[in-house]
Amino acid sequence: MQLGMVGLGRMGAGLVRRAMGGGHACVVYDKAPDAITALTGATGARDLADLVAKLERPRAVWVMLPAGEITETTIAELGKLLEKDDIVIDGGNTFYKDDIRRAAELKQRGIRYVDVGTSGGVWGLERGFCMMIGADDAAFAHLDPLFATLAPGNGTIPATPGRDQKDSAARGYIHCGASGSGHFVKMIHNGIEYGMMQAYAEGFDILKHSQFALNMPDIAEVWRRGSVIQSWLLDLTAAALTGDAELKEYSGIVADSGEGRWTVAAAIEEAVPAEVLTAALYARFRSRVKESFADKLLSAMRHGFGGHVELKDRS
Repeated sequence: MQLGMVGLGRMGAGLVRRAMGGGHACVVYDKAPDAITALTGATGARDLADLVAKLERPRAVWVMLPAGEITETTIAELGKLLEKDDIVIDGGNTFYKDDIRRAAELKQRGIRYVDVGTSGGVWGLERGFCMMIGADDAAFAHLDPLFATLAPGNGTIPATPGRDQKDSAARGYIHCGASGSGHFVKMIHNGIEYGMMQAYAEGFDILKHSQFALNMPDIAEVWRRGSVIQSWLLDLTAAALTGDAELKEYSGIVADSGEGRWTVAAAIEEAVPAEVLTAALYARFRSRVKESFADKLLSAMRHGFGGHVELKDRS
Protein backbone atom coordinates (compact mmCIF):
# COMPACT_ATOMS: atom_id res chain seq x y z
CA MET A 1 0.00 0.00 0.00
CA GLN A 2 0.96 3.67 -0.17
CA LEU A 3 1.84 5.72 2.92
CA GLY A 4 2.53 9.38 3.55
CA MET A 5 4.95 10.14 6.40
CA VAL A 6 5.29 13.52 8.07
CA GLY A 7 8.32 13.80 10.35
CA LEU A 8 11.55 12.01 9.46
CA GLY A 9 13.41 11.91 12.74
CA ARG A 10 14.88 8.74 14.23
CA MET A 11 11.55 6.93 14.45
CA GLY A 12 9.87 8.39 11.36
CA ALA A 13 12.78 7.56 9.08
CA GLY A 14 12.99 4.05 10.53
CA LEU A 15 9.30 3.46 9.92
CA VAL A 16 9.63 4.60 6.30
CA ARG A 17 12.64 2.39 5.62
CA ARG A 18 10.96 -0.66 7.16
CA ALA A 19 7.73 0.02 5.23
CA MET A 20 9.61 0.35 1.93
CA GLY A 21 11.56 -2.82 2.74
CA GLY A 22 8.19 -4.59 2.88
CA GLY A 23 7.12 -3.30 -0.52
CA HIS A 24 5.06 -0.27 0.53
CA ALA A 25 5.44 2.99 -1.41
CA CYS A 26 6.14 6.09 0.72
CA VAL A 27 5.69 9.80 0.14
CA VAL A 28 7.60 11.77 2.77
CA TYR A 29 7.84 15.29 4.14
CA ASP A 30 10.01 16.98 6.75
CA LYS A 31 10.94 20.61 7.32
CA ALA A 32 14.59 19.56 6.92
CA PRO A 33 15.25 18.90 3.20
CA ASP A 34 18.26 16.68 4.01
CA ALA A 35 15.99 14.29 5.92
CA ILE A 36 13.90 13.84 2.77
CA THR A 37 16.83 13.26 0.40
CA ALA A 38 18.36 10.75 2.83
CA LEU A 39 15.43 8.38 2.27
CA THR A 40 16.42 6.78 -1.02
CA GLY A 41 13.44 5.20 -2.74
CA ALA A 42 10.83 7.44 -1.13
CA THR A 43 9.01 10.22 -3.00
CA GLY A 44 9.71 13.60 -1.43
CA ALA A 45 7.10 16.32 -0.93
CA ARG A 46 7.57 20.11 -0.76
CA ASP A 47 4.92 20.59 1.92
CA LEU A 48 1.80 18.96 3.34
CA ALA A 49 -0.35 19.97 0.35
CA ASP A 50 2.16 18.42 -2.05
CA LEU A 51 2.30 15.24 0.05
CA VAL A 52 -1.49 14.89 -0.01
CA ALA A 53 -1.57 15.52 -3.77
CA LYS A 54 0.93 12.71 -4.38
CA LEU A 55 -1.10 10.10 -2.48
CA GLU A 56 -3.83 7.93 -3.98
CA ARG A 57 -7.24 7.78 -2.30
CA PRO A 58 -8.05 6.62 0.26
CA ARG A 59 -4.93 8.33 1.56
CA ALA A 60 -3.10 7.32 4.73
CA VAL A 61 -0.87 9.96 6.32
CA TRP A 62 1.27 9.04 9.34
CA VAL A 63 2.36 11.94 11.56
CA MET A 64 5.53 11.16 13.53
CA LEU A 65 6.28 14.37 15.41
CA PRO A 66 6.78 15.34 19.07
CA ALA A 67 3.57 15.48 21.07
CA GLY A 68 2.17 18.95 21.54
CA GLU A 69 1.69 22.01 19.38
CA ILE A 70 3.57 20.82 16.29
CA THR A 71 1.49 17.63 16.09
CA GLU A 72 -1.70 19.57 16.82
CA THR A 73 -1.13 22.13 14.05
CA THR A 74 0.02 19.49 11.55
CA ILE A 75 -3.08 17.33 12.04
CA ALA A 76 -5.31 20.41 11.89
CA GLU A 77 -3.78 21.35 8.52
CA LEU A 78 -4.11 17.79 7.22
CA GLY A 79 -7.77 17.89 8.27
CA LYS A 80 -8.28 20.74 5.81
CA LEU A 81 -6.37 19.00 2.98
CA LEU A 82 -7.67 15.44 3.21
CA GLU A 83 -11.03 14.11 2.02
CA LYS A 84 -13.71 11.65 3.07
CA ASP A 85 -12.40 8.16 3.97
CA ASP A 86 -8.77 9.34 4.13
CA ILE A 87 -6.87 8.37 7.29
CA VAL A 88 -4.70 10.40 9.66
CA ILE A 89 -2.34 8.33 11.82
CA ASP A 90 -0.63 9.81 14.87
CA GLY A 91 2.31 7.62 15.87
CA GLY A 92 3.89 9.95 18.43
CA ASN A 93 3.42 9.98 22.19
CA THR A 94 0.21 11.98 22.20
CA PHE A 95 -2.02 12.29 25.27
CA TYR A 96 -4.94 9.92 24.68
CA LYS A 97 -7.63 12.49 25.49
CA ASP A 98 -6.31 14.62 22.61
CA ASP A 99 -6.82 11.60 20.33
CA ILE A 100 -10.45 11.30 21.37
CA ARG A 101 -11.03 14.97 20.60
CA ARG A 102 -9.23 14.89 17.24
CA ALA A 103 -11.05 11.75 16.13
CA ALA A 104 -14.40 13.42 16.79
CA GLU A 105 -13.35 16.59 14.96
CA LEU A 106 -12.06 14.76 11.88
CA LYS A 107 -15.07 12.45 11.81
CA GLN A 108 -17.25 15.46 11.04
CA ARG A 109 -15.41 15.69 7.69
CA GLY A 110 -15.51 11.94 7.11
CA ILE A 111 -11.78 11.60 7.82
CA ARG A 112 -10.74 8.61 9.91
CA TYR A 113 -8.26 8.95 12.78
CA VAL A 114 -5.90 6.27 14.07
CA ASP A 115 -3.63 6.58 17.11
CA VAL A 116 -0.63 4.27 17.18
CA GLY A 117 1.45 3.98 20.31
CA THR A 118 4.80 3.03 18.78
CA SER A 119 7.63 1.38 20.71
CA GLY A 120 10.97 0.30 19.32
CA GLY A 121 13.09 3.41 19.38
CA VAL A 122 16.15 3.63 17.17
CA TRP A 123 16.21 -0.19 16.92
CA GLY A 124 12.78 -0.46 15.31
CA LEU A 125 14.13 -0.56 11.76
CA GLU A 126 16.09 -3.71 12.54
CA ARG A 127 13.91 -5.36 15.19
CA GLY A 128 10.48 -4.14 14.15
CA PHE A 129 8.11 -1.79 15.96
CA CYS A 130 5.66 -2.83 18.67
CA MET A 131 2.39 -0.98 17.98
CA MET A 132 -0.67 -0.34 20.13
CA ILE A 133 -3.49 0.90 17.90
CA GLY A 134 -6.70 2.82 18.53
CA ALA A 135 -9.04 2.91 15.53
CA ASP A 136 -12.41 1.87 14.15
CA ASP A 137 -12.53 -1.61 12.68
CA ALA A 138 -12.56 -0.47 9.05
CA ALA A 139 -9.52 1.79 9.39
CA PHE A 140 -7.57 -0.91 11.23
CA ALA A 141 -8.41 -3.51 8.59
CA HIS A 142 -7.32 -1.16 5.79
CA LEU A 143 -3.95 -0.50 7.47
CA ASP A 144 -3.35 -4.07 8.65
CA PRO A 145 -0.88 -4.94 5.83
CA LEU A 146 1.22 -1.91 6.80
CA PHE A 147 1.18 -2.78 10.51
CA ALA A 148 2.17 -6.37 9.71
CA THR A 149 5.23 -5.08 7.84
CA LEU A 150 6.29 -2.63 10.53
CA ALA A 151 5.88 -5.10 13.43
CA PRO A 152 8.57 -7.63 14.44
CA GLY A 153 6.63 -10.75 13.31
CA ASN A 154 9.74 -12.50 12.05
CA GLY A 155 9.56 -15.69 14.09
CA THR A 156 12.44 -14.74 16.38
CA ILE A 157 10.22 -14.24 19.43
CA PRO A 158 9.49 -17.51 21.28
CA ALA A 159 5.91 -18.73 21.01
CA THR A 160 3.70 -18.37 24.06
CA PRO A 161 2.22 -21.75 25.01
CA GLY A 162 -1.44 -21.91 24.02
CA ARG A 163 -1.17 -18.75 21.90
CA ASP A 164 -1.94 -18.73 18.19
CA GLN A 165 1.16 -17.16 16.68
CA LYS A 166 -0.89 -15.96 13.72
CA ASP A 167 -2.68 -13.44 15.96
CA SER A 168 -1.50 -9.88 15.39
CA ALA A 169 -0.69 -9.47 19.10
CA ALA A 170 1.71 -12.39 18.85
CA ARG A 171 3.33 -10.66 15.89
CA GLY A 172 3.86 -7.36 17.67
CA TYR A 173 0.80 -5.16 17.11
CA ILE A 174 -2.67 -4.97 18.59
CA HIS A 175 -5.97 -3.25 17.86
CA CYS A 176 -6.63 -1.98 21.39
CA GLY A 177 -10.04 -0.48 20.71
CA ALA A 178 -11.57 2.90 19.86
CA SER A 179 -9.71 6.14 19.23
CA GLY A 180 -7.43 7.02 22.13
CA SER A 181 -7.01 3.45 23.35
CA GLY A 182 -3.74 2.92 21.50
CA HIS A 183 -2.01 5.88 23.09
CA PHE A 184 -3.57 5.05 26.45
CA VAL A 185 -1.98 1.58 26.37
CA LYS A 186 1.34 3.09 25.19
CA MET A 187 1.16 5.64 28.01
CA ILE A 188 0.93 2.84 30.59
CA HIS A 189 3.71 0.98 28.74
CA ASN A 190 5.98 3.98 29.22
CA GLY A 191 4.97 4.34 32.85
CA ILE A 192 6.02 0.72 33.41
CA GLU A 193 9.23 1.46 31.52
CA TYR A 194 10.01 4.20 34.06
CA GLY A 195 9.60 1.71 36.92
CA MET A 196 11.72 -1.01 35.29
CA MET A 197 14.51 1.41 34.47
CA GLN A 198 14.46 2.81 38.00
CA ALA A 199 14.71 -0.70 39.49
CA TYR A 200 17.79 -1.53 37.41
CA ALA A 201 19.36 1.85 38.15
CA GLU A 202 18.87 1.56 41.92
CA GLY A 203 20.11 -2.02 42.01
CA PHE A 204 23.32 -1.17 40.20
CA ASP A 205 23.76 1.88 42.43
CA ILE A 206 23.70 -0.40 45.50
CA LEU A 207 26.22 -2.73 43.85
CA LYS A 208 28.54 0.17 43.05
CA HIS A 209 28.55 1.45 46.64
CA SER A 210 28.97 -1.95 48.31
CA GLN A 211 32.03 -3.07 50.29
CA PHE A 212 33.01 -5.42 47.45
CA ALA A 213 35.13 -4.58 44.40
CA LEU A 214 32.44 -5.68 41.97
CA ASN A 215 32.81 -5.79 38.20
CA MET A 216 29.66 -4.00 37.12
CA PRO A 217 29.86 -4.78 33.38
CA ASP A 218 30.33 -8.49 34.14
CA ILE A 219 27.39 -8.53 36.53
CA ALA A 220 25.15 -6.95 33.91
CA GLU A 221 26.40 -9.47 31.35
CA VAL A 222 25.84 -12.54 33.51
CA TRP A 223 22.32 -11.40 34.40
CA ARG A 224 21.55 -11.36 30.68
CA ARG A 225 22.26 -15.11 30.53
CA GLY A 226 19.12 -16.84 31.73
CA SER A 227 18.30 -14.83 34.85
CA VAL A 228 14.70 -13.92 35.62
CA ILE A 229 15.47 -10.20 35.21
CA GLN A 230 16.89 -10.43 31.71
CA SER A 231 15.38 -7.90 29.29
CA TRP A 232 16.23 -5.53 26.47
CA LEU A 233 16.74 -2.77 29.04
CA LEU A 234 19.32 -4.98 30.75
CA ASP A 235 20.98 -5.54 27.35
CA LEU A 236 21.30 -1.77 26.98
CA THR A 237 22.60 -1.49 30.55
CA ALA A 238 25.28 -4.10 29.87
CA ALA A 239 26.33 -2.32 26.67
CA ALA A 240 26.57 1.04 28.43
CA LEU A 241 28.63 -0.33 31.32
CA THR A 242 30.94 -2.24 28.99
CA GLY A 243 31.61 0.97 27.10
CA ASP A 244 32.34 2.94 30.29
CA ALA A 245 31.88 1.34 33.70
CA GLU A 246 31.82 4.77 35.38
CA LEU A 247 29.41 6.29 32.82
CA LYS A 248 31.53 9.44 32.69
CA GLU A 249 29.83 10.79 29.57
CA TYR A 250 26.49 11.06 31.38
CA SER A 251 25.57 13.83 33.79
CA GLY A 252 22.62 11.94 35.28
CA ILE A 253 20.06 14.66 34.57
CA VAL A 254 17.12 12.49 33.52
CA ALA A 255 14.26 13.90 31.44
CA ASP A 256 10.67 12.74 31.37
CA SER A 257 8.72 13.14 28.14
CA GLY A 258 5.20 13.32 29.58
CA GLU A 259 3.89 9.76 29.55
CA GLY A 260 5.03 9.04 33.11
CA ARG A 261 3.13 12.07 34.40
CA TRP A 262 0.03 11.08 32.41
CA THR A 263 0.23 7.53 33.78
CA VAL A 264 0.32 8.77 37.35
CA ALA A 265 -2.56 11.17 36.61
CA ALA A 266 -4.59 8.27 35.16
CA ALA A 267 -3.88 6.21 38.27
CA ILE A 268 -5.16 9.06 40.43
CA GLU A 269 -8.28 9.46 38.27
CA GLU A 270 -9.00 5.74 38.55
CA ALA A 271 -7.99 5.49 42.25
CA VAL A 272 -5.47 2.77 41.37
CA PRO A 273 -2.37 2.51 43.61
CA ALA A 274 0.81 3.00 41.53
CA GLU A 275 3.57 3.40 44.10
CA VAL A 276 6.48 2.17 41.96
CA LEU A 277 5.56 4.14 38.84
CA THR A 278 4.97 7.31 40.87
CA ALA A 279 8.27 6.95 42.74
CA ALA A 280 10.11 6.39 39.44
CA LEU A 281 8.69 9.63 38.06
CA TYR A 282 9.65 11.56 41.18
CA ALA A 283 13.17 10.09 40.98
CA ARG A 284 13.56 11.74 37.58
CA PHE A 285 12.49 15.06 39.08
CA ARG A 286 15.07 14.61 41.85
CA SER A 287 17.84 13.88 39.33
CA ARG A 288 17.62 17.49 38.20
CA VAL A 289 18.72 18.63 41.65
CA LYS A 290 21.48 16.14 42.48
CA GLU A 291 22.79 13.31 40.34
CA SER A 292 23.79 9.76 41.30
CA PHE A 293 25.25 6.73 39.53
CA ALA A 294 21.67 5.44 39.23
CA ASP A 295 20.68 8.60 37.35
CA LYS A 296 23.63 8.20 34.98
CA LEU A 297 22.50 4.65 34.26
CA LEU A 298 18.95 5.88 33.56
CA SER A 299 20.38 8.38 31.06
CA ALA A 300 22.46 5.64 29.45
CA MET A 301 19.39 3.39 29.01
CA ARG A 302 17.32 6.24 27.52
CA HIS A 303 20.11 6.99 25.07
CA GLY A 304 20.44 3.31 24.24
CA PHE A 305 16.84 2.60 23.28
CA GLY A 306 15.72 5.96 21.93
CA GLY A 307 18.77 8.10 21.25
CA HIS A 308 17.46 10.54 23.87
CA VAL A 309 19.82 13.37 24.77
CA GLU A 310 20.24 14.37 28.40
CA LEU A 311 18.93 17.59 29.86
CA LYS A 312 21.74 20.13 30.06
CA ASP A 313 21.19 21.75 33.44
CA ARG A 314 19.37 21.42 36.73
CA SER A 315 17.13 24.43 36.35
